[in-house]
Amino acid sequence: MKKRVAIIGVTGSVGQEFVQSLNNHPWFEVTQIAASERSAGKMYLDAIRDASGIIAWDVGGEIPEYIKSMKVLTIDEINVQELDLIFSAVESQAARDIETKFAKDLPVISTSSAYRYEEDVPILIPGINDEQAELLETQKKNRDWKGWVAPLPNCTTTGLAITLKPLFEKYGAKKVMMTSMQAISGGGKTGVSAMGITDNILPYIPKEENKVKIETRKILGKLKDGKIEDADIKVSCTCTRVPVIDGHTESVFVETEKDIDPSNAKDTYNQYNKEISVEGLPSAPKEYYAFHDDPTRPQPRMEREVGDGMTTSIGRVEKEELFDKGLKYMLFSHNKKMGSAKGAVLLAEMLYKKEKI
Repeated sequence: MKKRVAIIGVTGSVGQEFVQSLNNHPWFEVTQIAASERSAGKMYLDAIRDASGIIAWDVGGEIPEYIKSMKVLTIDEINVQELDLIFSAVESQAARDIETKFAKDLPVISTSSAYRYEEDVPILIPGINDEQAELLETQKKNRDWKGWVAPLPNCTTTGLAITLKPLFEKYGAKKVMMTSMQAISGGGKTGVSAMGITDNILPYIPKEENKVKIETRKILGKLKDGKIEDADIKVSCTCTRVPVIDGHTESVFVETEKDIDPSNAKDTYNQYNKEISVEGLPSAPKEYYAFHDDPTRPQPRMEREVGDGMTTSIGRVEKEELFDKGLKYMLFSHNKKMGSAKGAVLLAEMLYKKEKI
């Protein structure tokens, strides 16, 4: 039997990505949905209509049939006794209270930052730090919960951590400088104005850079004695918003302890593709990494659909002369797929396989 899941915050952009990602899923079935009081009581199709009555479906493809006539509930109307898992797409300050409420009874997988920086909460990326999932048992015990909260990283952190993992493990990456060129969809429906981003680059995204620094060290860290010891790596970054609809591109400079060149890096990523732990999970891409020799790649318009948005693309890999040992490269990561709802579904699959759900 499929696991019964609920989507909280189902009418927002991330909630809609969850709706699409869970359509005809072989392991999970959406049986309850919830949103704000404004949407509660309506059928889903009516709940996502804008003020002029037009259906505001923000993700690609058709609206799945299974959700159209499903009734949107309030948070308090969700019946936890008839669920196995909660997906939280809450985009507001209310996320922590809502996730705490449900984690007392059920596992919660979240796209919010509400719990990311707690000592007993891992920030999980399937295939990168799966072993940290064991910290969820400590979290349950510490808080006397039946469930747990497992948050995704910030979408900008996702691509950086994924590409650093093989370099960190094999070559001892110790310093990183990154500049992001982030899509406007990462700012949410109301986050970036058309007048503000057209013919422009926004050189600052509030709180983003600190999130990347903290989260990268935590993700690349090691679980020891019920705690995560942060990775010994220095991270400096500049996060910018550019007029691209979907997908974050990042320019990365890495200093390593061991000597590395582009050929070594290519071999390392290809080897990780063969060994990656997400193989066999329904939402996993055929290739976790796409390594490009073509110096004009990666490009958002060319990489978005690779692996249905779940593949991380790497290119412009060159020796970096600023360091005695190190590389520079460009990466592309889909902020609305791997960095958001579909990445959360992949995480649920990994945790289900580990019998945490």
